[in-house]
Amino acid sequence: MTRLAQPATETRARAERLGFRVDQPTKQLVERAAKLERRKLTDYCLTALTEAAHRTIAQHDLLVLSDAERSTFFDVLVNPPAANERLRRAFATERRRVS
Repeated sequence: MTRLAQPATETRARAERLGFRVDQPTKQLVERAAKLERRKLTDYCLTALTEAAHRTIAQHDLLVLSDAERSTFFDVLVNPPAANERLRRAFATERRRVS
C-alpha cells in the first residue's frame, strides 16, 4: 500500500498550544471541510490557520502601487526635491543624537 506524503504540519513537533472555542455551526463547517480533504480536524485547522497567517503578513508586507503611483515614486527617487528647513532640522537633530 502506498502512503501519501504527510503535510508539513504533521511532521513538525507541536510543543505549543492554541486554545479557543467555536460555536456548533462553525465546528460543523470546519469538520465538513476537513472531511472533504480527507484530513484530521487538527491538521486541517493548523494548515488553514497557517495559510491565513501567511496571507495576512504578506498583505501587510507588500506594497502595491498603481501605475501613476509607481511613476511618481520613481520620479521622486531619480529627481528628489530640495531639502526644506524642516528636513534640514531633522537631519541636524539626528546627527547630534548619533554623535
